[in-house]
Amino acid sequence: MPSPLLNAFDLDLFSEGRHWHIYNVMGAHPMRCDGSEGVRFAVWAPNARAVNVMGDFNGWDADSHALERQGHSGVWALFAQGAQPGSLYKFAITTAAGEYLIKTDPYGQAFEQRPATAARVIERKAYAWGDGRWLSRRHQFDWLHSPIAIYEVHPGSWRHHGSGRWLTYRELAEQLIPYVQDAGFTHIELMPLTEHPLDESWGYQTTGYYAPTSRYGGPDDLRYLVDQCHQNGIGVILDWVPAHFPDDEHALARFDGTALYEHEDPRRGRHKDWDTLIYNYGRHEVRNFLIGSALFWLDAYHIDGLRVDAVASMLYLDYSRNEEEWLPNEYGGNENLEAIDFLKELNRVCQSRFPGVLMMAEESTSWPQVTRPPEIGGLGFNLKWNMGWMHDTLDYLQQNPVYRQYHHDKLTFGLMYAFSENFLLPLSHDEVVHGKSSLIQKMPGDEWQQRASLRLLLSYMYTYPGAKLLFMGGEFGQRREWSEKRELDWSLLQYPEHEGIRKLVRDLNHLYRNKAALHGQNFSRAGFEWIDCHDSTQSVVSYLRKGGPEADQQCVIIANFTPVPRRQYRIGLPAGGRWREWFNSDSTYYGGSDVGNPLELQASDQPWMGRQHSVELTLPPLGLVILGVAS
Repeated sequence: MPSPLLNAFDLDLFSEGRHWHIYNVMGAHPMRCDGSEGVRFAVWAPNARAVNVMGDFNGWDADSHALERQGHSGVWALFAQGAQPGSLYKFAITTAAGEYLIKTDPYGQAFEQRPATAARVIERKAYAWGDGRWLSRRHQFDWLHSPIAIYEVHPGSWRHHGSGRWLTYRELAEQLIPYVQDAGFTHIELMPLTEHPLDESWGYQTTGYYAPTSRYGGPDDLRYLVDQCHQNGIGVILDWVPAHFPDDEHALARFDGTALYEHEDPRRGRHKDWDTLIYNYGRHEVRNFLIGSALFWLDAYHIDGLRVDAVASMLYLDYSRNEEEWLPNEYGGNENLEAIDFLKELNRVCQSRFPGVLMMAEESTSWPQVTRPPEIGGLGFNLKWNMGWMHDTLDYLQQNPVYRQYHHDKLTFGLMYAFSENFLLPLSHDEVVHGKSSLIQKMPGDEWQQRASLRLLLSYMYTYPGAKLLFMGGEFGQRREWSEKRELDWSLLQYPEHEGIRKLVRDLNHLYRNKAALHGQNFSRAGFEWIDCHDSTQSVVSYLRKGGPEADQQCVIIANFTPVPRRQYRIGLPAGGRWREWFNSDSTYYGGSDVGNPLELQASDQPWMGRQHSVELTLPPLGLVILGVAS
């Protein structure tokens, strides 16, 4: 007789791929059975001949605790007396061919710190959350009309102790939260915290999809960090990686001796770029494993959103492959139909069960309707990374200013498609590693021009339609390329020019959050209007951002992408009256030369640029100014 540890309802839902609380069933769970305390272990290994659990509670004896098959589900389970919270364990799997494998628990909720790989039983006790008010507001979050400014963080290298030791989750709560509050960001995005064996992978080669990395503390320590963020008005987004997984012998690869989580054929099952394995999205239990992981972070850790990594690699069967290296779908196309269905279901389930969370796609191609509902053929994400804007803008700014007039289309082309999706503008970690240089080092010219160009880039991002994301260090002009092995160069803040960049980002965040013109219609064509996009000779662009139709709900942005001040530059205005500078990136407060318009500007009735009103003003070198109606 099979063990009654798992009921038929749980097993049937899992086999159908629709058990949304699978993390309460699979893995290791302390419980009482027949009056005895112990731990229930459950693992999916349908092609195994036998499964045993070994751990510190049985002297790592691979033969003493045998799991039993649970019907025809492929799940094995056992109640083990003697095991308890804190116990370390692994599964000993005998394959159908008689091979002997030692595997960690795919559903493990805590692990030893690398290089050790055993899972750890965690105690089933409720964390005393204090973020009820935040969650209640999140349920009604009108993200389409709200400011979203994200600070992307790699926890292991944001800041170190003097000894080089990482900050813990609780220490991050003490230091990161006040820093982000002062800087004005609305959210923190944490690069993958799911357990992983290799520091250099930054978490993108995950082995523990249900466990926060033990590098910085335990599960409740991470809950404390998230809880404190919420109590201080900061959302938390987690980088999540369902596109691929490493082929480490101790983890998911050929888990029961067969290609269980991955495809057998390397033309479907292996990523050449990362030398990792690709999930078999057509297998119900694999889909359940992944969607269960997403729900687990939203449920057990109150995470406010997931940034789904490498979506493009999931959508295309021929992603980064030569002609003979991939297999077409059943219709002969290159679309991964199973992955598409998986992404649609992922977004449907997460957003229906946790209203107000943000699902974000790192998708670098022109795949249509990434942020449109599945009901009309979309993938169902809330936001998509605008990689085109990022590449075009950085390519443009890396040109010598003398030649920028010949690349003016890189500034203007993005508005052709800016509202085809709900876009997020990313200046992420990917742009400051692997020999790409830091943001400030990408800029041409002397140090003054580099700093001015970085201030201009950041100001341009905050006034361009879309949500915002900035990787740590960019907010104060980190000069060295980022490395996960060291903390940010905080000593730069002793220099006024770097402190000035930090002040600029802080003021941009607060302006962006407080002025509906800059965020109220971030994803609507009604929120943007060109004033003039044709002044390529002087490398100047000007545009309106609009929170509504009235002049006091609008602002005028003029950006000068050359190091030459433009005096008596006439600009068309949406209304007459008095206007003033809300912001000037060339202010001495930010380390600039203070070229601008300190007094109010009186609009004239002289028609200009197709508008009934206009004004002459001074444009700072490599600078951006924002004008608003004077109150």
